[in-house]
Amino acid sequence: MANESTTTSLNDLIAPIVQEAMFVASETSIMPGLVKQFTVPANAGKVLQVPLYPVQTIASDAGENSDLSNTEISTGVANITLTEAGIMTTLTDMARNHSVSNVVADLGKLFGEAIAKRHDRALTGLFSSFSTSIGAGGDEIEVKDLFEAYATLKANAVPGPYFGVFNPKAIYNVKKTLTNTFVNPNPANVVNQAMSEGFIGRIAGIDIFESSNVVEDSATQSVNAVFSRDSLGLAVAQNINIETQRDASLRAEEVVASTRYGVSVLHNTYGVKILGDNQIN
Repeated sequence: MANESTTTSLNDLIAPIVQEAMFVASETSIMPGLVKQFTVPANAGKVLQVPLYPVQTIASDAGENSDLSNTEISTGVANITLTEAGIMTTLTDMARNHSVSNVVADLGKLFGEAIAKRHDRALTGLFSSFSTSIGAGGDEIEVKDLFEAYATLKANAVPGPYFGVFNPKAIYNVKKTLTNTFVNPNPANVVNQAMSEGFIGRIAGIDIFESSNVVEDSATQSVNAVFSRDSLGLAVAQNINIETQRDASLRAEEVVASTRYGVSVLHNTYGVKILGDNQIN
């Protein structure tokens, strides 16, 4: 009986799988760190309501002993609706007990990457909702497009910092035409793999990242964006949950990873979508 492998022994592996998945997810995702994040309390419902405050106009001059006129500050609201996403794999007893690889690490890596990609894809899929557009699908993105995006946001008093997230094929032309290699101005702040591998550099006051999770909406076009942190929101009720279910006749365990999250545009004027060619020429 000492060598018997039971369901309980697999359940003991859940905590390490979750730990590995959480680590991989945080290391490989880019978008969650660039947008406004919200935590959803338990039993708070499936819709999170986020109050939105408009950019205020300039303060008015007032003479001595003169009353200021009242300025009404009206708030809007963004509804972030939670949804579920998940991934399942079947782990056979044979693979679990006799695999030459570290099954725990393999599952954690697989699940972590899958959850990270789901969150990133959901957020980059909102780029098309930004009200201002620069470029065209068949055109190469140029450095001047970044300056135009920065000027557009700055002129509209959009609070910084500004981030640009691009499909690698779309940003290739910008990298190709640079005469000087981008250098991370704050190397001590490179805190994870996403920053060290996804971060290209800063140009026109914009921190530029590249990610394969930027949506290619056609065979020739991707929708990229330059945006403020307050433009998009991510609400996470449960980052990663791991469960197992025994299939005795198959002599295997179903291992399920799931997440509960929601995304929404908070201010569609706080970002600029940049359409670009997704071909490497």
